[in-house]
Amino acid sequence: MKTIKRNSIGVLIIFFAILLSSCQTTENKPINMKETLTIKVSPLEFEETFKTIKGRIENNPNLKLLFELDHSANAEKKGLALRPTKLLVFGNPNLGTPLMNVSPTLAIDLPQKIIIYKEEGKVYVAYNNPSYLKERHAIEGKDELLNKVSGALDKITTLE
Repeated sequence: MKTIKRNSIGVLIIFFAILLSSCQTTENKPINMKETLTIKVSPLEFEETFKTIKGRIENNPNLKLLFELDHSANAEKKGLALRPTKLLVFGNPNLGTPLMNVSPTLAIDLPQKIIIYKEEGKVYVAYNNPSYLKERHAIEGKDELLNKVSGALDKITTLE
């Protein structure tokens, strides 16, 4: 009986060693936000930045504002403090659908989001860099659409 237990334990150890060695390992690499996000400093105050960008989305016939989220107001309702932070979620199915047909996982990053936040006296505007989304979701053959998305996001978020 002892021999069977030892052999069983030995087989299990070998099995787990093989299993662990076959697992893919990845290094914990920090994400470079400059490659994944486009972040701009706004020359406008926080509310003016938010209203300007929201207005550009609402007044663009190709875009649909789906919702806005005021993270700082939600935190305040729970007695918590958070720097001014608002999120706009919007999309254009004519651009997003063909991209999601190439890579269904892109739906986790669509619809588009723009965050406006204030930190250390400066107002920032940030969104996912379309070239990062191309890489993240292995999108091939849709550079023209991705360039349109990139141009639209730049136009919406360029403030002077």
